[in-house]
Amino acid sequence: MIHRMVSSAVVRRTEQWFVRQGAPTMIEGYGFRSHVLPRMMPALTFVAVGSFAWLVLQQSSGLSRGLLLGVIVAVMVAAWVLLSVFVRRLPEFSARTTVLVLAVYAAIPIVTPLGQYFMEIKFRAPDGDDYAEPVWGALIWFVVVYGLAFVATMLATTYGLGALLKAAIRHVIADLRNSVHLLGRALPPMLFVTLFLFFTGELWQAMNKLPWPRVSLVVLLFAAITVLAAAARLRDEIGRVEQDLRPEILTGACRGTPLADVEITEPLPPRKLNGRQNRNLLVMLAIRQLVQAAVIGLALFAFFVVLGLIVVTPEIAEQWIGEPAKSSWLGVPQAMLRNATLFAAFGSMYFSVTSMSDAEHRRQFFAPVLEKVERTLEVRAVYLSVRERAEA
Repeated sequence: MIHRMVSSAVVRRTEQWFVRQGAPTMIEGYGFRSHVLPRMMPALTFVAVGSFAWLVLQQSSGLSRGLLLGVIVAVMVAAWVLLSVFVRRLPEFSARTTVLVLAVYAAIPIVTPLGQYFMEIKFRAPDGDDYAEPVWGALIWFVVVYGLAFVATMLATTYGLGALLKAAIRHVIADLRNSVHLLGRALPPMLFVTLFLFFTGELWQAMNKLPWPRVSLVVLLFAAITVLAAAARLRDEIGRVEQDLRPEILTGACRGTPLADVEITEPLPPRKLNGRQNRNLLVMLAIRQLVQAAVIGLALFAFFVVLGLIVVTPEIAEQWIGEPAKSSWLGVPQAMLRNATLFAAFGSMYFSVTSMSDAEHRRQFFAPVLEKVERTLEVRAVYLSVRERAEA
């Protein structure tokens, strides 16, 4: 039970705390018009100004183009900053404002190429319909790019991807500082699984001919398996955390948040998560797992490259491949770099899955990852109770 009445200002600060934590969907009543679109405005404005910049640069040349580019970049950055401050103060858009914003954004990819087309006609006076095909191609290209930019911005804003990436960068730095412990525990089992496969001649033959785009698809496949494993584990963890909402746990979770002064004397009832909130927590957990796996993957990649340089001479590589190995721009065989990439991706996936299942690895590596998810759910339980009392 919450014994202290809390103002609506504390509720709003808590909602801002959720946004900073990369869990904006925990806000009650979270919707496109009320929360997502206002926070999309800086990015959408950045894209819009960039398209007009492209139009202006097409009509300039020489020194004026460089000067205009500098001015445009400054305007784009200033618009981003000013709008970011503005949307923090604006609780939500009205229905009329929402329609206006979407209409203006939809019109820009049509107006921009048409503007270029008419400027070409005015200043260069082409004959006939020479510019008809280019303007239609530019129109389709702009519409596709704007549509993809809108969808990507909406998804990133909805699930707090920007805040999660900032947190991931901080975790990378922390992992690198603790790299001796992390790599000392993670690399030996990874090498036990992958080391001897590195010297398989058939694999070198395949990697010598496999193009980098296909290698990238294999890496993405391993990353997808990591995300699926995290999603399966997340379901179990959410059920466990939601049922453990004792006062002492909730009080500890609220320290350092706007709810730190709330007095909690009784356990709170568990609150069910909707599909969007579950996906938000999955994104939070998956990004952290992928970042941690990336640290392990870089170490494995460096190890296999060094091992290949020491053991696999050009003659041995040619014998395994059956022909002279294709050289990379670094001067080392491409098959070696692709092999190292493949085993690094596999080792990273193996480490991530093991850290979620093996008891010892779980305690060392996965438990700290879950702390942020657990705290978010615990603060959400207090936030919902406080919000209900503030509205009563």
